[in-house]
Formats: sequence, C-alpha cells, structure tokens
Amino acid sequence: MSVQKVALLTAGGIAPCLSSAVGGLIERYTEVAPEVEIIAYRDGYAGLLSGRSVTVGAETRSTAHRLHRFGGSPIGNSRIKLTNTEDLVRRGLVQQGQNPLTVAAEQLERDGVDVLHTIGGDDTNTTAADLSTYLADHGYDLTVVGLPKTIDNDIVPVRQSLGAWTAAEQAAIYARNIISEHSSNPRMLIVHEIMGRHCGWLTAAAARAYRAWLATNEWSPQIGLDPRGWDVHGVYVPEDVLDIGAEAERLRTTMDELGCVNIFLSEGAGVESIVAELEASGTDVARDPFGHVQLDKINPGAWFAEQFAAKLGAEKTMVQKSGYFSRSAPAGPDDLRLIKSCTDYAVECALRHESGLIGHDEEHGGRLRAIELDRVKGGKAFDSTVGWYTELLDAIGQRRT
Repeated sequence: MSVQKVALLTAGGIAPCLSSAVGGLIERYTEVAPEVEIIAYRDGYAGLLSGRSVTVGAETRSTAHRLHRFGGSPIGNSRIKLTNTEDLVRRGLVQQGQNPLTVAAEQLERDGVDVLHTIGGDDTNTTAADLSTYLADHGYDLTVVGLPKTIDNDIVPVRQSLGAWTAAEQAAIYARNIISEHSSNPRMLIVHEIMGRHCGWLTAAAARAYRAWLATNEWSPQIGLDPRGWDVHGVYVPEDVLDIGAEAERLRTTMDELGCVNIFLSEGAGVESIVAELEASGTDVARDPFGHVQLDKINPGAWFAEQFAAKLGAEKTMVQKSGYFSRSAPAGPDDLRLIKSCTDYAVECALRHESGLIGHDEEHGGRLRAIELDRVKGGKAFDSTVGWYTELLDAIGQRRT
C-alpha cells in the first residue's frame, strides 16, 4: 500500500533540532515523494487529541530550508502522556470515560494518516510506542516513525540524540559570560547548573567544549587575567558519587589561591538526596505527568551552592542555569548533518511502512536503523569512565569516585 498522507508532531521540551527536523522531513518528502500530503499537528499530542493541524502547502514546501536556521518548533510542543488519563481529563483534552489512545487513533483515522512522525525524547517516543501498540491491536494500519530529540543524550539505545551536540556548545557559550562574574566579588562561588535529569552527558560535554574554548585564548596573568580563574574547577554528574566534604576540601584550596571557584553541575546530581531531605521535612515534591520530579521546583543548583558556600568560605554565591538558553538554539553544523541523515532515512522507512525510532542503534553496532519502539526507553546513563571525561577530570584535579 502506498503512502498517501503523513503527519508530523513535535513533543516534550524543545531542543536545537526540532525546527530543522520538521524542515528536513518536509524537504525529503518533497524531493522523493511530492505527491504525499503532509499535515502537522499543533502542540504535539495535545493537537492530535483535539484535532488541531495545519496542512503543509506549496509555500511551506518551497521554503522548508528556512526552518534549519531557527530554534524551537514551528508547530509547537506539549508534554502529554496518552496513558495518563487523569491528567488529560484535568487539562480538558479528553472527556471523563474516554480512552486517550482511542481518541488519538480515531483522530488519525479521520485525518486519513498513513504515517505519523513523532519528534521528541524518550517520553514522546515511548508514548508513540503505546499508541503504535494500541493501533495494531485495534486493526488500524499506521506506521509510526520517530526521531530522537533530547539535549541530555539519554535515550536507550540511541548513540547520539538530535540536538545534544548543539546544546553542549551553547551551554559552553553561556558559561563564557557567566564565569566572567568571578571577578565581581572576592571569594566568589559560581555554580553553572546544566540540564540533565538522569544523565550527565550534557554537563560533561559542555565542560569539555568550554575548556576547548578556554585553550584558544591569550591571557595576561600579571594584571589578573588568569586562565586558572576562568577554568572549570568541578564537574558533577548523576553517574558519579559526590563526596561534598572531600570536594569542598579540594576546592577550598582553589578558593584560597584564586579567590573563586567555578562549578559545572548537572541538575540531576544528588536529586535523590535532595528529595529525601525535602520529603523528610514534610515538603510535597512536585512531579510532572510522567512522574518525574520537577527539578525547577526543588532547585538543585541552589541546594548544592548552599552546601559548598559555607565550606569554601565564599563571600558571594551565584547560581546560573543555561538549560533554556541551550535548548532554544538553532541546530549547529554537527547536528545539522545528523538531522539530515536521520530525516532522510525516516522518510525511506516511512515509504516502506517500517515503524521505529530512527537512530544509530548501540545494540546493533551503531548502525542507523529504525529501532523497534518497544526497545526505546529513557534514563540512559552517561559513561563517566569514557576517556575524554576522565582526562577532563584529571586536568582539573578532581577526584573520581
């Protein structure tokens, strides 16, 4: 059966790939199958449930290349879990007694969609897996082809998710200005909090990118423009055990010598300890529709800054978060190449009705393929024993645990 109509949606948090991925899919369909009709659901699964879509017409097809220049998503996002009926009823997206999967399936059928492209992270694509299973069990012949978006690079079994490289580069750019604040006060503690709920890859990659920039500069230490004061002095990720006492002892020496300490902290580092402390005190910890702790509500950066500040004798502490800055950027050159290869292959799979999440499969030799949706999950840990990361820690004198 030939493909007559495809639908696109982007979901979850934004990343430096969504606009480009939408543009890449439109470009590729226009090149190889211009007869295929394309629609896009507004605001992710929320638009699918409510039947809000836009037709991709000739003007959009001819200007799709422009989407590569922008961050965000031109068609909008939302955080929706199709199996969380209570949340969807509360938000007015389904009625009491309705099965959201049925509502979504019936909308796709009414719209005559043959292929659904889901562009998002692990939650988006596990939701796509739920939908795909429901559709198959109920006799609706729909192909679901996802693209992996997450700045954390934490989708199992995808080697490199779209947007992560750019997010790391942008976090490093953000740090260039923030770390100059070390000169604003004696004994200054700067905590650069970086997104990464379960995975420290983005924090580690951002620190590496920042230190690469640091090495390109010329300095004037006599007057005080000292590269040591601009360096990263600590990098903390969820995958490593953080001994605050031991690290504070090491960093106290840095503070005494340089008058500043600069930390790159993954927002997921030590969250279990923070949550346990809050819940023990009777505080209700907010969670999203997927059951994840809402990290912005517990503020890990401020918690860690408080722990370190007293031990380091900091006179002033600053916590700055680069997450929204990083994730809202347009895709950089490395991501653009990855997006191009993935969107081209996504269209190829769609036209032969092969469902899956398009990515380099770590469990199949890193080969680009349509990864079976039931194998997709989140929370892939960063390998903190990888050579480039251990070399980074050695260079800054950080103890490994």
